[in-house]
Amino acid sequence: MASNSNNSGPQLTPGKKYVRLDVNDAVLLLVDHQAGLMSLVHDFTPAEFRNNVIALADIGKFFKLPTIITTSFDSGPNGPIVPEVLERHPNAPFIARPGQINAWDNEDFVAAVKATGRKQLIIAGVVTDVCVAFPTLSALEAGYDVFVVTDCSGTFNPQVRDAAITRMAHAGAQIVNWFSVACELHRDWRRDIEGLGTLLCEYLPNYRALMTSYKAITAAQSASASSSDAAKKQ
Repeated sequence: MASNSNNSGPQLTPGKKYVRLDVNDAVLLLVDHQAGLMSLVHDFTPAEFRNNVIALADIGKFFKLPTIITTSFDSGPNGPIVPEVLERHPNAPFIARPGQINAWDNEDFVAAVKATGRKQLIIAGVVTDVCVAFPTLSALEAGYDVFVVTDCSGTFNPQVRDAAITRMAHAGAQIVNWFSVACELHRDWRRDIEGLGTLLCEYLPNYRALMTSYKAITAAQSASASSSDAAKKQ
């Protein structure tokens, strides 16, 4: 019996549109990276998590992204924002929330986001299941594209983190890490390979080896080209 050609292969379902980060439409939201709250993070080592958070802050600075910093009840046990974040963004709007757990419930925070005129929110914070998840869900409802930076967001344990990520992803958030944020914003290595490469080397030791190899190869190629030009002139 002749086979039905319509069933001869797998049926493909069209995927959702790829919404990629745009350096001209993205804003960085750093939520509650506070000294007290950071002590609650146990899904990363303290050194690893701090490294990731500072890397993301530097990415925002490198790409000149509008950046908004907010804290929750920083006069209480949550403590002050980690100084490295403020050092990289001394002129960023700083919203000290007096009590709202969900940053999106704070009118000043929402007003600062709207003032940027941008629709892509790159968000990270402590803790993932509350201080990141709540404003993420609220922003999605408000029509924003939200990119949750998971390795710059921390919580009590991996199980809590995974549940929070699943909740946000199901609601429509894109789940990323700081390295993928940098690469998606950069788009093309020819834009500034030295600049971004230097930044990556500072926070990824293995990447430092890659860049060292690259610089050695380019130096050798440059020397070879110079020798060839000199030979032609003789």
